[in-house]
Amino acid sequence: MVGEKKAETESEDQQSTIHLIDRIVTIDNTAKKYGGHGTRIARGATASNSEVQRDEEVGRLRRAVGLMIALVSYRPRTFAVAVAGAAVFAFCTVAASWVVRWLVDDVVVERFDRGRIDGSGLLAGIGLLLLLALVRAAGVVVRRTWAGKAQWGTARDLSEEVLHSVVAQPVSWHRRQSTGDLSTRVGVDVEAAVAVMAPMPFASSVIFMMLIAAAGMIAVDAWLGAVAAIVFPILILMNVSYQRRVDQWYDLAQSELGDLSAAAHESFEGVTVVKAFGAESRETEKLAGIASRVRGARVQAIRLRSAFETLLDVVPNATNVGIVLLGSIRVRDGHLTLGELTSFVYLFTLLVFPLRIIGYALSEYPRSQAGYARFRSLVDQDLGPDPRSQFVPATEFVAEKVTVAHEPGRPVVFDVSLKIVQGSTTVIVGSTGSGKTSLIEALCGHLPVESGTIRSPFTRPALVFQEPFLVSGSVAENVRFGRDISSDAVRRALRISEASFVDDLPFGLDTVIGERGVGLSGGQRQRVALARALVGEPDVVFLDDVTSALDPSTESQVLANITRECRGITIVAVASRPTLMSRSDLVVFLENGRLRSTGTHTELLRSDPSYRELMMAYDSEKSTTESEGSR
Repeated sequence: MVGEKKAETESEDQQSTIHLIDRIVTIDNTAKKYGGHGTRIARGATASNSEVQRDEEVGRLRRAVGLMIALVSYRPRTFAVAVAGAAVFAFCTVAASWVVRWLVDDVVVERFDRGRIDGSGLLAGIGLLLLLALVRAAGVVVRRTWAGKAQWGTARDLSEEVLHSVVAQPVSWHRRQSTGDLSTRVGVDVEAAVAVMAPMPFASSVIFMMLIAAAGMIAVDAWLGAVAAIVFPILILMNVSYQRRVDQWYDLAQSELGDLSAAAHESFEGVTVVKAFGAESRETEKLAGIASRVRGARVQAIRLRSAFETLLDVVPNATNVGIVLLGSIRVRDGHLTLGELTSFVYLFTLLVFPLRIIGYALSEYPRSQAGYARFRSLVDQDLGPDPRSQFVPATEFVAEKVTVAHEPGRPVVFDVSLKIVQGSTTVIVGSTGSGKTSLIEALCGHLPVESGTIRSPFTRPALVFQEPFLVSGSVAENVRFGRDISSDAVRRALRISEASFVDDLPFGLDTVIGERGVGLSGGQRQRVALARALVGEPDVVFLDDVTSALDPSTESQVLANITRECRGITIVAVASRPTLMSRSDLVVFLENGRLRSTGTHTELLRSDPSYRELMMAYDSEKSTTESEGSR
């Protein structure tokens, strides 16, 4: 048993590893296609590896610069203030080393050589160091405060941009997306994208500080300055090697995180179905598998990052030791004063931590690049056309040869032509899969038409779906749905919808009904959703089999209320009950996505055998249901 369990574990690990490799190859190929990181195709068949690597590094540098320019462009002034504060810190750090050198040479050494101490010089040096410390502290406060403002202000701007982009897309676009993945891009990916902004002001000041310090150290002693300055190209080489290895793992981790969010969202949304079919173990295994791949990619990235940050500690500290050893020899030989050596050691010691900040910024870059790339891939998608923009303004509602397709070239509704009189009730009828919902969503402007023309006089349409969506809020909030509507108007809409049950709830209109209306029955949710549509006083209301969850008596009363209270309103409804069809002015009968016949309910019963057969099937189903209920 132990051996079998071990074999199973090893097999799972191998499968997870194979999946990771496949995802890396996929991401790398995608990167090639869109100019991202990864091995680029050589320009010629004889291109050398060095040329390919050089192209990689140039591309990586361009992306790094492009990322920072893109992020800073959102809050340039705030970021500039943070950089200015960091520059003040950098200048004061270098200036402090100059003061230390002067104190050692002119005060400390003077004390040992002449046996007396220059009190005024000592006080002046201490005063200068305190002043520089205060100014440095002020620079740190400014840098941290404005860097935080720049980072999280940019995060807010990115979130607003992606939300506006998502909201602007038509319904057909949203139906092709994963809600969990969209949530990840708005939250996790945006946070990852701005992570590199926090250390960047400090890192930029460190570069400024290194340039001044390197020039000053080389000017004082070329040999010692060269030893101190050599650490900088070493760090650059370390970073190049680190970036080359870690990029793919951060890209993979962000991609798998989106998959995990999508799968978790799907499982939680369908928790009742999962439990009803006893699929808890299967869903758990599925989520565990994706989480394992996220962990695998993150572990690989963290391993590389840990090694990189360890070297960031070792290299500067080893260089500091070398400076002390070589500097003591230079002092002994008279090429360097003790104050200059002290200044060297002091300055380089102060540089050790800032050098780590550069490393931290560089180590955050791959994650930020991955997050920003996923953000841009969503924001840069072409905005789909608003289906209602295809409508032609007219004095009457006419659909001419309308064809509807959810996917290009695969229509579900073919060449439907009909005319709807304002103020009338039109019912769309057909067997399951005949295209009723697709047609009504096209008529109300939720789905684009593949061909044909829709002329519409309506300016305030409202659609009520077959499956009502209620938010986690009060009844009043669900009816208002963010609109400025009075409580009296809300109550009137609920009264028209026969939603008197609201008065029996614990807090009436203010009763919180839970996410998706879990505290209400199906019929109650439908009536609240109908009230939400009617409260805006639409001139046409589209009902996608809305009354199917109501009993025939309540259904008839709701339709009578709408006709009586909402004068002049046009009703277009998908229906599956003869009672609703008998109350309509026009019945549109669909069969296999095509318009078979139109007319009143009585006319179609007399003239169309297929329609008559469908009504008999409805009546038979109703009789069977009532018979089972009486038992």
